[in-house]
Amino acid sequence: MKPGLALILVDDEEIALAALYRELRTALGQGLIIETAVGPDEADEVIAELTDEGFRLFLVISDWLMPGRKGDEFLAGVKARNPAVRCIIISGRADPENIERARNLVQLDATFPKPWDRDALLEAVMASLERFEGAEAAGARGPAEA
Repeated sequence: MKPGLALILVDDEEIALAALYRELRTALGQGLIIETAVGPDEADEVIAELTDEGFRLFLVISDWLMPGRKGDEFLAGVKARNPAVRCIIISGRADPENIERARNLVQLDATFPKPWDRDALLEAVMASLERFEGAEAAGARGPAEA
């Protein structure tokens, strides 16, 4: 795991955020920065702060149904500013049609219902990290060497 990597958890339900944070912090240890945000507006602020501080955002785990902006709309904006970022949606209310639209819009790494399966989520987070690091390494070599 490269230093300076961060992930952000976004949900309008603070209880869900706390549970997600606790599970990921316990499983991943202190090697990654894990931030939380209550909703997309706060998440945009946290992402800007992380970027300003030199952290590389590798993953956003977001709820789908939130006030103001739905998760797929929020993630599309994040991807527009951070093309390499990986995305996962966790939702208790998204129907299959909306999840498919989100999958196509932001190339989701995974989707999970609430309550989520802890082991499957951790596996998806680690796969997202590997994809991000692989893309970073390929980009660092340049097109001629990749």
